[in-house]
Amino acid sequence: MRRYGLTVPFAGGGLGELRPVVEEAVSLGYTDLWSAEADGQDGFTPLALASVWAPSARLGGAIFPAYTRGPALLAMSAASLEQAAPGRFVMGLGASSPAIVERWNGIPFEEPYKRTRDVLRFLNKALTGEKINEKFESFEIQGFRLGVKLDSPPKIMLAALREGMLRLAARESDGAILNWLSTEDAKRVTKIVKDIGPGKETVARLFVAPNADAEQVRAMARFAVNAYVNVPVYKAFHQWLGRDALGETWEKWEAGDRKGAAAAIPDHVVDELVIHGPPEKCREHIAEYVANGIDTPVLAIMPFGIDPLKAMRDLAPGAL
Repeated sequence: MRRYGLTVPFAGGGLGELRPVVEEAVSLGYTDLWSAEADGQDGFTPLALASVWAPSARLGGAIFPAYTRGPALLAMSAASLEQAAPGRFVMGLGASSPAIVERWNGIPFEEPYKRTRDVLRFLNKALTGEKINEKFESFEIQGFRLGVKLDSPPKIMLAALREGMLRLAARESDGAILNWLSTEDAKRVTKIVKDIGPGKETVARLFVAPNADAEQVRAMARFAVNAYVNVPVYKAFHQWLGRDALGETWEKWEAGDRKGAAAAIPDHVVDELVIHGPPEKCREHIAEYVANGIDTPVLAIMPFGIDPLKAMRDLAPGAL
């Protein structure tokens, strides 16, 4: 089955207007509905609502940080959603970023690889109903047993950027969730996952604005790209990928020139990381990701001079 996902709710959208969007998305052929979690709605609530409104859709969270909820609470939340939508929930787990974890939640962002690995290992056990008494490297759990009975545990996928996390995703989870990468990057990244874990799924959130006015999109998209590529984990990711064209952007950001950093992002980098143009061109670009190893493209419709609802319709599988 070819999967094709949509991020809900739309950027800036509210939960009160989500139901018709979810119902129409499924009618248009979107197989997956994925939430995000940063500074807007939490990741679980939109999926809980969608579990009722879209009883056939797969529901995914990309991602739930490994720090901002305790391990036991993460297990309870994941189990609750799996119980609400048996066999349809995918738990997306990741390290997140210093801004979200440390600056916004007051939790030290220390040793993210170890924390994410340990939470993943805990969840893999806890969601089977096993009683956990274990000292992991980054925390200790004493006497926890999940009180929610599940026919089978939900899938857990790991948000991964560089090689260490990609390998962990392939070895110990059901696959990798990818973000802010080009079609060429997808070849390199998915190969690592598939070589270690044949058959493991790769999901990619793809940022898309079906707007034929390239200059308008680039002017707006630069701020979104700038906000991510200067986050330390994403900066390291793009350095690892060899995106040297961002050198001036990183220099200006370090010097405190945020506007200058955005202005220094070359057009071709924006075009690589944000899908834009007429809908037909956008669909071709999305297809390139699939051809280069992405199993499930998940569209994140960006409000760059477009109507998100029209964009959802224009990019739907039925429009291909």
